[in-house]
Amino acid sequence: MLKQQLQLKLTQKLSPQQIQLMKLVQLPTVAFEQRVKEELDENPALEPSDNENWDEEEDYEDPFDTGQEAYEDSQIIQADAINVDEYLSDDEIPDYRLYSNSYNNSDEEYGQPYREELSFHQYLLDQLSTFRLDDRQHDIAEFLIGSINDNGYIRRSMRDIADDLAFTQNLYTTEEEVERVLKTVIFQMEPAGIGARNLQECLIIQLKHKPQTAITELAIRILEENFDLFSKKHYDKLTQRYDISEEYLKEVIQEIEKLNPKPGSSYSEGGKYSEQIVPDFTITVNDGQLELSLNGRNTPQLHISQEYTEMFKTYRDSAEKDKQKQKEAVEFIKQKLDAAKWFIDAIKQRQNTLLVTMNAIMLHQKEYFLTGDETKIKPLILKDIAESIGMDISTVSRVANSKFVNTPYGTKPVKAFFSEAIKNDEGEDISTHEVKKILQTIIEGEDKRKPYTDDKLMELLKQEGYPIARRTIAKYREQLDIPVARLRKEL
Repeated sequence: MLKQQLQLKLTQKLSPQQIQLMKLVQLPTVAFEQRVKEELDENPALEPSDNENWDEEEDYEDPFDTGQEAYEDSQIIQADAINVDEYLSDDEIPDYRLYSNSYNNSDEEYGQPYREELSFHQYLLDQLSTFRLDDRQHDIAEFLIGSINDNGYIRRSMRDIADDLAFTQNLYTTEEEVERVLKTVIFQMEPAGIGARNLQECLIIQLKHKPQTAITELAIRILEENFDLFSKKHYDKLTQRYDISEEYLKEVIQEIEKLNPKPGSSYSEGGKYSEQIVPDFTITVNDGQLELSLNGRNTPQLHISQEYTEMFKTYRDSAEKDKQKQKEAVEFIKQKLDAAKWFIDAIKQRQNTLLVTMNAIMLHQKEYFLTGDETKIKPLILKDIAESIGMDISTVSRVANSKFVNTPYGTKPVKAFFSEAIKNDEGEDISTHEVKKILQTIIEGEDKRKPYTDDKLMELLKQEGYPIARRTIAKYREQLDIPVARLRKEL
């Protein structure tokens, strides 16, 4: 049985402008700059301002106050006074495309130079021409090169590779033949150690490429016969087994430490562009006072196209015989003008949100920004900043995410100034940054012949006034990329 009923319900819906603002807030500087360029390309009613002191309120008269009734009250005039299609033609070059985004005062424009990159695998394939191989060996070697990962290792078994050669290349071979090509061809390539199946094999291959001395020969023996003892740093057992002194073993270890555990990375990383961080904020110290500024690329000067505004007024006030066509033209122009005005407002709100949020973070961590001492970083969570500036936690999270601040002590991610709180022996809240810094200092000052265990580190931190559990010590140590005591041991 069907029946009708009324139900009242409160729901929260975000307007398109709010969604647009949230998306802009979370963008870092470079991505935001790209977003502005995209909007300029998509909306001809939006133009960059050539005057940094331009004031939107003075130069822009809002054409939206008249309302939709203007369509019906229009006087009859010729509508072809302005040709919208001609204005939107692809043949016309918008003004903003003629502006040069450069800090060089010269009128000359220089093209961006490019260099041709050779991939890591192509570099290995090119080396095959230096070997005397028949077609069968060449196909196997080429397939092996395709199985090498970016670190330079082959992580697949010879059986799997032989099976794949049969299925994909119609080349029937054996594990022994594949391994023979691996050792006689791939292992002889540069960089040394390429194609190894594990770390042990990789290090041995590199040592065999070196001039053979008593040190390298012993290093090869140790890696071949007692790799487990070496990796676990049981140096006392190695000295007894090979009847050598600690000083001689130390020379052997130093020879091994010169090797590259990831031979592929030495080439692949060289072909990558280094990442450049563009800070979103800058904090400076002048006469003991902190000053915060926003990167200028976060606040582009935009304004509404005057030509589009005039076009809207002309079509709104005209009396086109075809009312439907006139209404569609006016609605299209108004839509573009609306979008341009919303985008300008969103940029202003984004600028204000970024400055207000970062200013609250700066004031909370004032002692650190004045001294640069990481132990001065106070406990801080997103909720603290959200409550102090009267914004939602999600908004603060969007500001902190992927943003960087340039300080007198280096460029740091905004997220670095947020940390959990723990209590010291006096009951005061301290930041985990402070504990990690002290933990790192203690480990750096330890005797590397007898490094501190996590239990010993727990005792030392307790003496410093930081009662922390051993598992917490282990967690902080891992976050600092510090290995366990056994692996920190040195001769």
